[in-house]
Amino acid sequence: MSKGFAIITGASTGIGFELAHRAAENGYDILVVADEPLIEASATDFERHGTQVFSIEADLSTIDGVDKLLAAAQGRTIDLLFANAGIGTGGPFLDQDVTMWRHSVDTNITGTVYLLQKVLKQMVARGEGKVLVTGSIAGYIPGAFNAVYNATKAFVDNFTEALRNEIKEHEGVTITTLMPGPVETEFFARAGLLDTQVGQDDSKSDPAKVATDGWNALMAGKGHIVSGVGNKLQVAASGVLPQSFLAEQHRKMAEPGSADS
Repeated sequence: MSKGFAIITGASTGIGFELAHRAAENGYDILVVADEPLIEASATDFERHGTQVFSIEADLSTIDGVDKLLAAAQGRTIDLLFANAGIGTGGPFLDQDVTMWRHSVDTNITGTVYLLQKVLKQMVARGEGKVLVTGSIAGYIPGAFNAVYNATKAFVDNFTEALRNEIKEHEGVTITTLMPGPVETEFFARAGLLDTQVGQDDSKSDPAKVATDGWNALMAGKGHIVSGVGNKLQVAASGVLPQSFLAEQHRKMAEPGSADS
């Protein structure tokens, strides 16, 4: 018998793919979504856990895309929501086409905020539900050569902290913010960061480990989890080091061609 119903966004690859596995292997029926046809193949992989798997391709940078996702739930009670979808924007900001950086802003912020509002209203009304939002330690660091992405994650980290406070009297509803550092996923290729120091770094986190950390924190009702000891140290340092210094350090990691320096 199913333990409940979970929605996972950005589930075709990376952290979202692993989060979907955690939900399914723990007995939840799942609805997975991504903005690419690969989500269908990923859904087939999730079926091995024996729960019901539903998939949909939708652009979560749009209100219509989020509504399409929620309609696919067919009125089922959403017990778990994993708001994981996100898009990076590597390279000099002044060289980026407006459609590129806006797609990132609309996916990481607008779509996420709208999805959270719609689902949390239902959860708060019935007094039960758990949400995991994928933020990032990037939100603590001015992201030279990945400026828009880092700024969107700063929004997510800040916004979820505020939401936790707003709904704190609803003890049956929890919001957990997962904040990893660099993770070994397709993110760097898609963001055009493969020729950078961070893109070539072989010490990036394993997405399966990050997803497990997120899952455990969600089930424990924790407010946030920074995945990885080194990432915890970076977050701590961000509170005492000048922002200009952090931006310069980020530049060394993310500037195009920095992999060769």
